[in-house]
Amino acid sequence: MELMINWLSLIVPFLGFVLGFGVLKRLNNLYYALKLGKKWDELPPGDLSWPLIGSTLSFLKYFTFGPPERFIGDFSRRYGKLDMYKTHIFGKPTIIVCKPEICRQVLTDETKFIPSYPTSITAVFGKKSLLQVPKEEHRKLRRLTMAPISGHAALEMYIDHIEHSVISGLEEWSSMKKPLELLTTIKQLTFKVIWNIFMGSTPIKSTSIGEMETLNENIALAFLTLPLNFPGLPFHKALMAGKRLNEIFQSYLDEKRMVKKSKGENWEAKDMMDLLMEVRDEDGEGFDDETIRELIFGMLFGGQETTAFTTMWAVLFLTDNPHIFQKAKEEQEDIIRRRASTQKGVSFSEIKQMKFLSQVIDETLRLSSVAFSVFREATVDVEINGKIIPKGWKVIPWFRGLNMDQKLHPSPQQFNPSRWDNFGRNSGVFTPFGLGVWMCPGRDLARMEISIFLHYFVLNYKIERLNPKCKLNYLPIPRPRDKCLARVIKTPSK
Repeated sequence: MELMINWLSLIVPFLGFVLGFGVLKRLNNLYYALKLGKKWDELPPGDLSWPLIGSTLSFLKYFTFGPPERFIGDFSRRYGKLDMYKTHIFGKPTIIVCKPEICRQVLTDETKFIPSYPTSITAVFGKKSLLQVPKEEHRKLRRLTMAPISGHAALEMYIDHIEHSVISGLEEWSSMKKPLELLTTIKQLTFKVIWNIFMGSTPIKSTSIGEMETLNENIALAFLTLPLNFPGLPFHKALMAGKRLNEIFQSYLDEKRMVKKSKGENWEAKDMMDLLMEVRDEDGEGFDDETIRELIFGMLFGGQETTAFTTMWAVLFLTDNPHIFQKAKEEQEDIIRRRASTQKGVSFSEIKQMKFLSQVIDETLRLSSVAFSVFREATVDVEINGKIIPKGWKVIPWFRGLNMDQKLHPSPQQFNPSRWDNFGRNSGVFTPFGLGVWMCPGRDLARMEISIFLHYFVLNYKIERLNPKCKLNYLPIPRPRDKCLARVIKTPSK
């Protein structure tokens, strides 16, 4: 009898939890069914799960412990492999898009779909970041800032600095007797490069570098988490880090304004922050300090993080595939053979000739899924293939699913840069930098930086990982849990 009572004391609460869970799910679905009326039956299949939390815990589980494919795989198993599913994630009802043609429509139709990122992202980066300003203001900001980021003249101007940073960085890493965290060192390198581009005329103190790296790390770890603002939780740390970074940028901005005032007519803009101080629109209006700070903040963070992770993954994929490494090396050796004897270093035209290396970068972006998705919101009810995306609902084009789709990319787990030989670019199948007006403004700069790094790496270096079978973390960006602990080894020159 006592044993039965003990079992019942365990089973009854469990059954109560299961029943309660089912009731809450039904209530959540009922709430939206009543709210949408007849449109509810026209939504794609799916599961809104718990109120408020929705499927967020499921997402975090698969993206924390892996594999991430199981998140969307759960929907496929329950409802069939469809082009869209409904769910509730990051506090909002959401449609997940899984077909390239619909992804393209969502990314390029600027009137029906606008950027709308989770609170864990927007609260940190502020109202003036390129992530969330209205379309017309976004167009203006892009027009005023594109030239110094990705203009032809600007890219050529940045090559020497990137090249010097890469050469000295690789040389220093190869001289170290102890293994290093390759991801950490590459992030430090990309930070210095992007800092020079955005803030180059203002020297950065060594103490500031360390602090800003820590702040960036706190921000990155809070991406795609629940926006719970309590001390000790990732979102709270990210908010505090964002506040501190804005204070740092404001101090540099104040210093620059003082220098500009003291030099008068002899002052000239030398970097992105200088340019933003000088910019005037058609009405003669300039940017206020908040806009300048948040623009720099967003571009500096984005320009460092994604470039560093993509560079690391390219190194790992090349290392794991010696025949591809050799083919990339032969291309770079051929470029050097055709170089004029008087030329020193890589030229912009040579970077454009690195066809296979460009395919290595594309394949790295696909297989690593550094950018697994973007976030949009429907401004009106949108009918697609007989299903409704309701006004105000979030829309997530699921790039990771497209990247690993067997029909779109045969043998998707295989690293195969040659798959891009005759690949169409306008179908929506592969959009790592987005499409349309909100396409990443720094994509050309990022590709150039990665290309220069890989050029010198494949010619002169290799790595030996200490934990080649190390498990991965997937949030906010996929990476080995040991941050790729490795030795960088300089190879003998021919």
